[in-house]
Amino acid sequence: MKTVLLSAACLSLMLAAGCSAGAVPDGGADEGVDVDLTAMSATMVYAEVYNITVSPADYVGKTIKASGLYYPYYYEETGLIYHNIYIADAAACCQQGIEFAWQGEHAYPDDYPAEQARIVISGTFGSYDELGYTYYHIVTDGITVE
Repeated sequence: MKTVLLSAACLSLMLAAGCSAGAVPDGGADEGVDVDLTAMSATMVYAEVYNITVSPADYVGKTIKASGLYYPYYYEETGLIYHNIYIADAAACCQQGIEFAWQGEHAYPDDYPAEQARIVISGTFGSYDELGYTYYHIVTDGITVE
């Protein structure tokens, strides 16, 4: 019985350590990146992206690096195009989108990748208010097409 309890306790500690915000395997993170989704296993990416979507305020100010598919979205009410990176889950069946904003002067569609292109972005996670709501996004300096 003690062995079962000890094993369960060890497993709980490993899961808690592996699912903490910013958890990255040793040597896998880029310098200055707090949460490197590109260096995590598919299961860890799923857990981390889930944490980002349910507790976004916890990530404000952190540098996040992500790889996924690019999707623009036009929202008629604001007349703006929003840019998103969709990151697949561990089973590669479902995706979760995170909005991003590219700093500087960039015209859509000329300066942006093709829709559904695989991209990598890195930037600071932040928030903005629009239409009476708070939204979260990654503010990036650049987009790399894989």
